[in-house]
Amino acid sequence: MDIFMFLLAPLAASLILTGIHAYLGVHVVERGVIFVDLALAQIAALGAIIALIIGLDPHGAAAYWISLGFTFFGAFIFSVARSKRGHIPQEAFIGIAYAVASAAAILAMSKATGETEHLKDMLVGNILAVSWAEVAKTAALYGVIGLFHYIYRKRFLLISMDPKRAAAEGISVRLWDFLFYASFGLVVTSSVAIAGVLLVFCYLIVPSVGAMLFVDRIGPRLAIGWTMGTLVSALGVFVSVKMDTPTGATIVCTFGAVLVAMYLVHLVVFHRRGGDGKLPELQGAGDRAFEAEQRP
Repeated sequence: MDIFMFLLAPLAASLILTGIHAYLGVHVVERGVIFVDLALAQIAALGAIIALIIGLDPHGAAAYWISLGFTFFGAFIFSVARSKRGHIPQEAFIGIAYAVASAAAILAMSKATGETEHLKDMLVGNILAVSWAEVAKTAALYGVIGLFHYIYRKRFLLISMDPKRAAAEGISVRLWDFLFYASFGLVVTSSVAIAGVLLVFCYLIVPSVGAMLFVDRIGPRLAIGWTMGTLVSALGVFVSVKMDTPTGATIVCTFGAVLVAMYLVHLVVFHRRGGDGKLPELQGAGDRAFEAEQRP
């Protein structure tokens, strides 16, 4: 019972992270910008270092808003980086932004020696140390962002899955790209402080990839992703406590092991049916679901 009470807040935080990141992961995978969260997290870290250099409390509100401002600037860059001719992959711009932000962070840290221990916490994370106040604040923030994405889900889905069609229908792709990356950056900036960069990346990508092994439709993909994220989080946190290992790294490894197991099931069960590995009745389900989302 004592262990359960100790793990209750971290488990609640894991459920919240799973809920928002599994959904955003669908968009990230469809857009082909797999490492965008790493880039935005590094840009946010650069903002935190700048706040340190100018003498702000790294845990204060001013430092948070500076970090968030850097993240929004990154969101602006990514929203205008989509080449109309399509000959330069957007992932190339994301990689360049990550490299430049990392180099700038190293240069900045050289001027703030001995003041960057909290940056390690931001990159590595310690979800076991999360408080109920942080859980409540994160739930409220992600609830607002989730509501925003739910209201405009058709536009976000259309731009993620068929940007040419979105532009043809008169939708400002760059404006909605910025809104997507800005809300995404807000989530990443807040999540990294709780769980660390690697764990946030796993919450974002692994559930979506695992679900895509079995289904194409958005609804089932979200259901599988949320279920996978919940179970893996609970198992990873429990194993971390029992084995006295770093929580974030344990959950990341658990995600990897579960994804391998899901892929083996995919090979054994579905490849026997031939085709692309999906059940026959799910062939083209992604296209049908997308078309259904666009109908009024």
